[in-house]
Amino acid sequence: MRSLMVLVAGCVIASGALAHRGDADVECEKVKQKIRHIQSKMRSGYSRAQGEKMEAQLRKLRALRSRFCR
Repeated sequence: MRSLMVLVAGCVIASGALAHRGDADVECEKVKQKIRHIQSKMRSGYSRAQGEKMEAQLRKLRALRSRFCR
């Protein structure tokens, strides 16, 4: 969770520094991959606490996806 928060914060900070569309495409693909990974984990079953944590991560990643993926 902590590493995801650091990653999300880094992506938000880095978003202002993206100079080329190619950079945004790379970030978009990274975010999409992370979303797919969490969704895969969710399909294998989880506790209530784990589900809440994964849903929070997905909300943050989906916000990043809307920023980077056009």
